[in-house]
Amino acid sequence: MTRSILLISSAILTACASSQANLPGIDGNREEIFAVAPDAPAEWANTGVVGTAPTGDWLSQFDDPIMESLVREALANSPTLESRAALVRAAEASIRTARSQRLPSVDGTISTGVTSNAFEIGNDLERSTDGIYGLGLDASWEADLWNRLGRGIAAAEADLAASEADLAAAELSISAQTATAWINLNAALAQERVAVLTYEARDRVRILTERRFQRGLAEALDVRTARSTVAGAEADIAQRRQAAGEAARRLEILLGRYPATEIEATADLPALDPLIVESNPMRLLARRPDVASAEANVVAAGLRAEQARLALRPSLRLTGTFSTSESEFADMVDPERIAARVVASLIQPLFTGGRLDAQRDTAIAQAESAIANYANAALTAWGEVEDAIAADTYIAQQEDALLRALEEARLAEELAERQYTSGTITIFNLIDAQTRRLTSESQLVAARASRASNRVSYHLALGGGLPVQTAATPTQAPQDNAAE
Repeated sequence: MTRSILLISSAILTACASSQANLPGIDGNREEIFAVAPDAPAEWANTGVVGTAPTGDWLSQFDDPIMESLVREALANSPTLESRAALVRAAEASIRTARSQRLPSVDGTISTGVTSNAFEIGNDLERSTDGIYGLGLDASWEADLWNRLGRGIAAAEADLAASEADLAAAELSISAQTATAWINLNAALAQERVAVLTYEARDRVRILTERRFQRGLAEALDVRTARSTVAGAEADIAQRRQAAGEAARRLEILLGRYPATEIEATADLPALDPLIVESNPMRLLARRPDVASAEANVVAAGLRAEQARLALRPSLRLTGTFSTSESEFADMVDPERIAARVVASLIQPLFTGGRLDAQRDTAIAQAESAIANYANAALTAWGEVEDAIAADTYIAQQEDALLRALEEARLAEELAERQYTSGTITIFNLIDAQTRRLTSESQLVAARASRASNRVSYHLALGGGLPVQTAATPTQAPQDNAAE
């Protein structure tokens, strides 16, 4: 990718070289212009892995047919994808527009009118009124002397490649958002289930405390405390149900449904295998559709910069006019009465008030911006993969630690309940033991959801592996000969 970017930079270099005064520090040296483009390392920093990028269906690792069906539904119904697909069609039409500029343009006219003239005959003033009928044909054509129009065609083709890449990126994003939203909905329902278990545990303590109070084994403070924890658990259930409803509506919107909170989920989170890191940073740039879009934008901007520079050169235009203007309708279509004129003009801009220079400098600055955006896209892509790789390791460690913490908290809660029943500890000790168990359970749900979401983010960062055929077509680089 970096090598291909350097190879297509000649158009930008030529444009920049023609305006050195306006671009400090750029003298047409390729390495200087692309100094902002980072060099890709040979392997991922977090694992030292090299290899081939995964090409399979990454959704299959979750072993969740519902998730896969929801992703299909989202891809079929997303308004965002419809918008992106329309932009692709617009880019295709723009190519036709650019190509048409190399062809002659022909306009036909038909006219009719009346002329009235006054003249003297002797001492009398007479007036003559006659009809006028005319046919006209105007043709013009500009020779592409410097391949300026060819640059415009190639730039339009690069715009199409960028639009197709944007569509592919949107499809991948919608897939990832849908999978993540499904994970979040299940996590929210799992947290709601934990909240219900919390309420049940708190209520058991309340019942036990009230019985002990009736037998004179507990104080009123213990009863009030137990009832307070029950009320707090009720409030937490309401909060968790609100969060679950919001998660369901977010998912329904992604699916193109009305957000009625009608979608059902099992509250189960996937148990994932360890992450097997594949590919390498350099191959990543060939997979990410957003990087492909940024590269296509560099191509288009460079070609337009060169096109703006060539606008300062002379242009050759041929114009032709064929027309008749007769007073009789029948004479209007008489071939012998046709007047014709053909003119070839060589036009050199002399003074435009600085407009062409400003347009050239604008195009060069936009090309430089596109290069910087490409560098930023590459760095962002690498950073996202490195983050996801590191996060999977740390979240897996959290999950393992939380599993052990939950097991110990359960045993501690059981022991605390027995000791409270026998009167050897206070209600505060029991509540504290319950809280540790319930907190560990809630944290474990959050860690599993976070790991599943991070796994989706990892494959999103790698840029590929959709489970269905989509509207996006493979992004192709502009043909070199289009600009020749």
